[in-house]
Amino acid sequence: MTDLTRTWLVVPAFNEAQNETITLTVRSAHRIFPNIIVVDDCSSDNTGELALREGAHVCRHPLNLGQGAALATGIRYALGQGAEEIVTFDADGQHSIADAEAMVCMLRAKKVDVVIGSRFIRGTTNVPRGKRLLLMAATAFTRLSTGLQITDTHNGLRVLSRSAAMTITIKQNRMAHASEILNQISDLNLSYAEAPTDISYTKYSINKGQKLSGAITIIQDLLLGRLYK
Repeated sequence: MTDLTRTWLVVPAFNEAQNETITLTVRSAHRIFPNIIVVDDCSSDNTGELALREGAHVCRHPLNLGQGAALATGIRYALGQGAEEIVTFDADGQHSIADAEAMVCMLRAKKVDVVIGSRFIRGTTNVPRGKRLLLMAATAFTRLSTGLQITDTHNGLRVLSRSAAMTITIKQNRMAHASEILNQISDLNLSYAEAPTDISYTKYSINKGQKLSGAITIIQDLLLGRLYK
């Protein structure tokens, strides 16, 4: 069995109490990962309370800042707890906890700085058509702009070594953080590997997922970030 005593799962969460989503996510994760930090990004429901009840550590933002900011908070917390590896994991039930464990094992075996999840290596078949086209376009742009040979640019499941987590600085508070992390992997010349992951799409997760308008916002955030870098 994989020793995960110094591995932390970082879960950004906003209004995930519906359908016991955060409860089920944390409960499932705790079967494998002993250390979980849920960052409640100023939810208007009892997301944080439910996560705490399931045994997660919980940090709460007094204002809603966005997923990137929540990840930054969670990563800082995990590093302060002595984490050797940090897994970023979405709260909406889309990710497989078994995939997360396999990615930690890959990071150790390959001795890389970062392992990036990809829903397209194994060929996830239930990706909504609009989302698939959006992801394909984003991936093509990322490959051109960073030189990283990746197949999935906006997968929230990734594993960072301690050194990578200490080096990468998330400045994009909202969804542009995913592209920002990839840009920094390239700029900092961090070693990386891709791992196959399954994404479980539900009506709930699709409704909460990235829309075209969100993609436009991401581009704006990234351009502004480059301008004021």
